[in-house]
Amino acid sequence: MPATPDASKPPRKFHFISGLPRSGTTLLAAILNQNPRFRAGMTSPLADIMGVVIAEASSKNDFSFDVSDEQRIAVLRGLVDNFYSVGAGAEVVFDTSRLWCSRMQLLDTLFPGVKVIACVRQLAWVLDSMERLVRRQPVSVSKVFRFDTNTTVYSRVEAMTDPRGMVGFAYQATKEAFYGPYAQDHLLMLTYESLVNDPATAMRAVYQFLGEPWFEHDFDHIAYNADEFDARVGMPGLHSVRPKVESIERQPILPREIFGRFANEAFWTDPKNNVNQVRIV
Repeated sequence: MPATPDASKPPRKFHFISGLPRSGTTLLAAILNQNPRFRAGMTSPLADIMGVVIAEASSKNDFSFDVSDEQRIAVLRGLVDNFYSVGAGAEVVFDTSRLWCSRMQLLDTLFPGVKVIACVRQLAWVLDSMERLVRRQPVSVSKVFRFDTNTTVYSRVEAMTDPRGMVGFAYQATKEAFYGPYAQDHLLMLTYESLVNDPATAMRAVYQFLGEPWFEHDFDHIAYNADEFDARVGMPGLHSVRPKVESIERQPILPREIFGRFANEAFWTDPKNNVNQVRIV
């Protein structure tokens, strides 16, 4: 029989991590996990599962006429709660998915006052980081590119930045959240540059945004990996985190024309764009 909920415990809080690939989402989760009250990880299947449930409870299913919006909300909220009811208990749970930035209204409906952290980074460096991972595996091919062996750096960049590609979708979803009606109260833009250059200041801003009491983190001893998943998608190192949080200077490996093409796509850096007064760290 399932365990009876402990009425003396406060209800579990849910926050959500989203944003761009290679922009610090896994690093953020690894840091948060040092706090014994928190539970965070790499991208989970929860957002995808939720999408299937939404579709099956819509007119796609002939019997959906008998499902009320109140039932849909209850089912979806319960899906999140039950997904994290198994395993080690935590007062605060962070679920990660690139999809959350495109579902701000849904999240606010399910969890009023929800907080979403969108990790962002200069787009040229996101693509450069992805290309580095590709070049580490000269005798293998990644699921990211549908196992196509006939690619070039140019076609790989086009595939990733396509509106349905790994980077393109996340970028557009992040823009949607940034310019959307839920941005001011529910969104924090956490830049990769701030997180690696001054992690203590960046994380204090995260805690303030979440309304959580500060926990003293050890930024010199971070632990996280998802080797099995990374190997499965053919991109080892995709979710690896270095033990020490620090900025590492490097030269881009992308052709200059590609790097230059995406060098000015960081819309969050222009104050004129921040009409919603989104918190940016």
